[in-house]
Amino acid sequence: MSQLHDLTVAELAAKLRAKDVSAVEVARHFLARGASHRSLGAYLAVDEQVTLAQARAADARIAAGESAPLLGVPVAHKDIFVTRDFASTAGSKMLEGYRSPFDATVVQRLAGAGAVTLGKLNCDEFAMGSSNENSAYHVARNPWDPARIPGGSSGGSAVAVAARLAPAATGTDTGGSIRQPASFCGITGIKPTYGRASRYGMIAFASSLDQAGPMARTAEDCALLLSAMCAPDPDRDSTSLEIAPEDFTRSLNDSLEGLRVGVPREFFGAGLAADVRAAIDAALQELRQQGAQLVEISLPRTELSIPVYYIIAPAEASSNLSRYDGVKFGHRARQYGDLIDMYQKSRAEGFGDEVKRRIMVGTYVLSHGYYDAYYLQAQKIRRMIADDFQQAFRQCDVIAGPVAPTVAWKLGEKADDPVANYLADIFTLPGSLAGLPGLSVPCGFGEAGMPVGLQLLGNYFGEAKLLNVAHRLQRVTDFHQRIPVAVDAAPEARA
Repeated sequence: MSQLHDLTVAELAAKLRAKDVSAVEVARHFLARGASHRSLGAYLAVDEQVTLAQARAADARIAAGESAPLLGVPVAHKDIFVTRDFASTAGSKMLEGYRSPFDATVVQRLAGAGAVTLGKLNCDEFAMGSSNENSAYHVARNPWDPARIPGGSSGGSAVAVAARLAPAATGTDTGGSIRQPASFCGITGIKPTYGRASRYGMIAFASSLDQAGPMARTAEDCALLLSAMCAPDPDRDSTSLEIAPEDFTRSLNDSLEGLRVGVPREFFGAGLAADVRAAIDAALQELRQQGAQLVEISLPRTELSIPVYYIIAPAEASSNLSRYDGVKFGHRARQYGDLIDMYQKSRAEGFGDEVKRRIMVGTYVLSHGYYDAYYLQAQKIRRMIADDFQQAFRQCDVIAGPVAPTVAWKLGEKADDPVANYLADIFTLPGSLAGLPGLSVPCGFGEAGMPVGLQLLGNYFGEAKLLNVAHRLQRVTDFHQRIPVAVDAAPEARA
């Protein structure tokens, strides 16, 4: 079974259906692999007994003749989704040891499709970060170079998939937190249209932006997972859209002949590193060779997306995180005087620096006298950014460009400069503010052999089109098949 981790989700599902391998065998293999690669920091919680019990149940369903699409396939969940059988911490000391009485809808739906849970994955605290260095427990390390960040906030998810510790994982994307770590770790990840996947049971950061999505090695795998994850959930999530479930695998082999690919001139300015640009240009030319037409477009308010996002997201975070006061749940300080002192000490001890920073910014922009000047203006510009995309989609079918200006940087390199971290989101934030679907697909390698991802953005409910473009690119390239050199090196070599 030494090669099980080299199989994609689709390949594993086929072997399980054919009974060439059992779900228990597959689960044991990945549990052992995860244990032997702890130094990468991908996991925050595992429970072998729970995983194997789920695998045995999957084997029983297979024996009974069931054919759920992911039956017996192992999947790991970002620790932002609550789960009954594993602790749910959101990467924060504030929720250390917390056990939810229910599973998030996304977790439920994947379980219904037959997926077996391997464990909970590392992430930036409350999904606030672009590097996974803000986890309260330990950093996650990029398997292509363990001295570098994997991206964030879904860094643990990206590491687990890239290092073959899990065939697939869930992630969340608020301002790029699926696409950016997918790019930095050389895997595929998609953020669907806002409202496609239920947010019920997803620990909130910024409610008007947070969206769940799958991360895997191939577009085909992401299509399988997304098909299981997306369905209306009106009784539990008021932002869930009444869009019928869709089989995203049906369009994976559509021709790209005549497809109009928009290339935003604002994505290719002086801030884009030469190595990243070279990989993106090569991918665009490959799409052209398959029949796509490249069209220059403009997204004129791209630069405004950073100040807009870092007003709106902290404002919503300030509101969402006010519930963590040490009273009903969450960390409570051991020693305090009165009620106010308990609030202050509990929050000071439970939250990390980045979370505190965003709470303070959010509280400020929502305060009397500043709401109109900052928050209200940011919402107006957000609408204009969305309008820019609609104008662009009159000229093209999908938009393509870089995910990030550079490849993954060294651990600690930007730790003392939060703004430098924020600027790395320049290409992912516009699509998030507009609520559009976005995808990252491996398209080459840059400095020091680090992966580069091509970002594809579509109009609302255009996930199938994005997945098809990515799939067609992966049919003629092998970037998604390459294995990080550091993955199976000796532990001391990875430290």
